[in-house]
Amino acid sequence: QVQLVESGGGLVQAGGSLRLSCAASGSIFSINAMGWYRQAPGKQRELVAVITSGGSTNYADSVKGRFTISRDNARNTVYLQMNSLKPEDTAVYYCNANRGSLHIHYWGKGTLVTVSS
Repeated sequence: QVQLVESGGGLVQAGGSLRLSCAASGSIFSINAMGWYRQAPGKQRELVAVITSGGSTNYADSVKGRFTISRDNARNTVYLQMNSLKPEDTAVYYCNANRGSLHIHYWGKGTLVTVSS
């Protein structure tokens, strides 16, 4: 099992910044990738950004150039730096880990990001 705990959400004005953190614990060996997803009210959960064990990154088109995903292997923590936030970025942000040859997914409980106009 992998436990994921997110932090860093909150209320921010449009144009502002927030940094989300996701601390992983448990059976963190063989994690293939970690990422951030978000789910806005009435919408499906969508991928925001992902970083692989090799350090490769991928972003949703809607956040490219504004969000940056990074990792601190010593702290088993993944970060999402969000700049130039827009009201449409308002959502619950979930941390995700993809582990092992079966690519089992683990989820955090989520952290709410609210961007006011």
